[in-house]
Amino acid sequence: MTQAPVSQLRLVAIPRLAAGGRWRVEAMRSLSEPCLLWFTKGQGRITIAGQTRGYTAHNAIFIPAGVMHGFEAAPQVFGTAVFFGRDHGLTLPPDPLHLRIREVHAQQELNVTLDSIGRELDSDTPGHDRAAHHLLGLLGVWLERQAVKAAPDTARPDAARRLVSRYTTLMEAEFRTGAGVGDMAASLGVTPTHLTRCCRIASGRSALSLLQDRRIFEARKLLAETDMPVGRIGEALGFTSPAYFTRAFQNLTGKSPSAFRRAP
Repeated sequence: MTQAPVSQLRLVAIPRLAAGGRWRVEAMRSLSEPCLLWFTKGQGRITIAGQTRGYTAHNAIFIPAGVMHGFEAAPQVFGTAVFFGRDHGLTLPPDPLHLRIREVHAQQELNVTLDSIGRELDSDTPGHDRAAHHLLGLLGVWLERQAVKAAPDTARPDAARRLVSRYTTLMEAEFRTGAGVGDMAASLGVTPTHLTRCCRIASGRSALSLLQDRRIFEARKLLAETDMPVGRIGEALGFTSPAYFTRAFQNLTGKSPSAFRRAP
């Protein structure tokens, strides 16, 4: 088994995730590593693979690598995000999970495990990295057991939600190519109208809105974290001209790409 480097395993307070702007958690995006969100206070909505649901305290949400998601992070929302790292070497659920943990014992078990992982990550005692990795394995077992308990209460997604999940998977692979909703609908064997209708059922948003949100999130990330010229960013995300990129970015964010980059 490959042991996850301790530098890849991270525990982050959920309010800190939005420290660089709430767009970092609210816009559609995916991660290259699995993530667990454990909410201990507050409530909001979360969209995973194009499906929107409400969350509240004592909800544990597991998101596999590469799955599009975004969630509301109001100031009163608290909890912990666990980032497993790319090379965690663990057996983890292959599909997203939204677990409503009602048993106090299960809530306490998760809190104790997260506290123990945090202490090992902050420690410099011998073997602290191995200890953190083994505790992460226990966290994986906890997820597996809670998923089994929740299975009888989890309804199988209907046809609309299954289509939207396929759409978001395709979108994640194609959003940089300039492919539009019509192109993706054709690849999925449906009409753009039907795809948008299903997206509204699953998330309350249109197919185009989800696609624009994903592309503009990536644009904001590149503007905030790299020195890549604005024109090259638009080109890399499939926009046909700098003017089209600027117009689309400003329509969604209220700022031009250059103004966004200059902002604190």
